[in-house]
Amino acid sequence: MTTPHQVTPRLRSPVTESDHVRGPVDAPVTLVEYADFQCQFCGVAYANLAELLRQRTDTVRLVYRHFPISNVHPYAESAAHATEAAGARGRFWEMHDWLYEHQDQLDPVHLSLGVGQLGLAADEIDAETDQQAHGDRVRRDFVGGIRSGVEATPTLFVNGARHNGGYDLADLLAAVDAAGRE
Repeated sequence: MTTPHQVTPRLRSPVTESDHVRGPVDAPVTLVEYADFQCQFCGVAYANLAELLRQRTDTVRLVYRHFPISNVHPYAESAAHATEAAGARGRFWEMHDWLYEHQDQLDPVHLSLGVGQLGLAADEIDAETDQQAHGDRVRRDFVGGIRSGVEATPTLFVNGARHNGGYDLADLLAAVDAAGRE
């Protein structure tokens, strides 16, 4: 009797200049995260990824991709659209951080207040969010996640291979350090 060979899912959508990236472009380790702004587990991962980037400043670049699970998280998709609207104004990461730091305030009223707190024109961002003006980007990320085997959030890929460990800081540091030695 033979044992079937288990294949680790691979990232099917390569990182491009249109991705949202934190960290050095030439970092030896690229971490791609598929996430949902309303997912509580993504909120935990957010804090750990921020610390990972702080501890491995020259080693890691983080790529964020949208994977809103709308049937479970009713505000996730509008939050993704809001970050893209902010991103069109060069403020993606500020909106990203605000959303994760205020996960209990993603309804339209609080989201609009958050946009204003960042100094962005809330009426413009709200209109783009309502019209799904950046829907192609959100869908492209989501479809790329499906093609790469993403089924839940957060899902992480380290140098193109799915990370099957946890997303606590120790697991992330071990995965990044191992990938950096390869």
